[in-house]
Amino acid sequence: MKKSLIALAAVAASGAAFAQSSVTVFGVVDEAVSYVSGQDNWSGLNSGANQTSRLGFRGVEDLGGGLKANFWLEAGILADEGSGGSGYEGAKATDGLAFKRRSTLGLEGGFGEVRMGRDLTEAWKATSRYDVFGQVGYGVSRLWADAKVGSVATTNQRVSNMITYVSPNFSGFKAAVNYGFGEQDSNRTSRYFGGGLTYDNGPLSIGLSGERQNNKGYVAAITTPAPVAAVYGRDVTAWALGASYNFGVVKLAGAYRDSKAKAENGNKDKMKGYYIGLSAPVGAAGEVKASYNRSEATLFGANKLKADQFALGYVHNLSKRTAVYGTYAYIKNKNDNGANLGLALQSGVALKDNGSQHGLQVGVRHAF
Repeated sequence: MKKSLIALAAVAASGAAFAQSSVTVFGVVDEAVSYVSGQDNWSGLNSGANQTSRLGFRGVEDLGGGLKANFWLEAGILADEGSGGSGYEGAKATDGLAFKRRSTLGLEGGFGEVRMGRDLTEAWKATSRYDVFGQVGYGVSRLWADAKVGSVATTNQRVSNMITYVSPNFSGFKAAVNYGFGEQDSNRTSRYFGGGLTYDNGPLSIGLSGERQNNKGYVAAITTPAPVAAVYGRDVTAWALGASYNFGVVKLAGAYRDSKAKAENGNKDKMKGYYIGLSAPVGAAGEVKASYNRSEATLFGANKLKADQFALGYVHNLSKRTAVYGTYAYIKNKNDNGANLGLALQSGVALKDNGSQHGLQVGVRHAF
């Protein structure tokens, strides 16, 4: 009898321990039929035109005293091909599944949260959230483009070997910083440092960010004064400001970002842009979106290059997890003596002679 009671107590204790921890499998499968009118017409399937297709595992354990341990492993998926080539600079369709979207381990409590690993930068999170198209699809804003905007090097959306601290919420204010180890002979060579300050209170939201990425390797195709490929190690510094206000019938958002990339030879390229967006509910299940983007780049030794982009979209929720959507976008690069910024809606599809493209996407998204 005594042994039975001991066994029952052990089982109960084990059950209590398991009850304090949890693991969740989650993901998104999103595919769209896409059409682009450029120098030639292109059509096909795209993965992640409303939300990026992904597969992830996350968990949390209550350690007691308000302290918790957490982990997050998330891989991008190209659902149209079934590969893992998504979510990081240089991703290829032939790549296998890899947790390149996020791979972190952390501790959280009354002090905030500290985590380690690969993740989106806090600078990106603080201001890119004002993109009404969620940083995906043909309507995506180019202000926060990963690694480069046209011919200009910029910061990465995700950084590896990174330590992150996120503060508690102080009456709507939160602060977060990242430090990415360069892991070179001289750690300064390829290190990353950035942070974001956010304020969210009722209908008002504001985000401010700053970041620096050292020795950002980049191969640039310089078109002026003569075509040439050049490899630069660049120190990229950027800051951004964004805000939104929800009026109920419509939510307005805007952002500005400024980036400078200084090469080892002293040459400096500059990139800046601004964005205006709106979203409005349609009935109980629909949402209409619209945005305008302006991108401006000044390459060393060349004139300023410009591009404008307009986008209009609609999302209709069939349930809490499934939605259908459509997005139309138009982009126009301003030509300067035959050169332009080279921004395209669909990678690999040539622009028209006037530097423009039209694009349309119609798709389905399911989250689990």
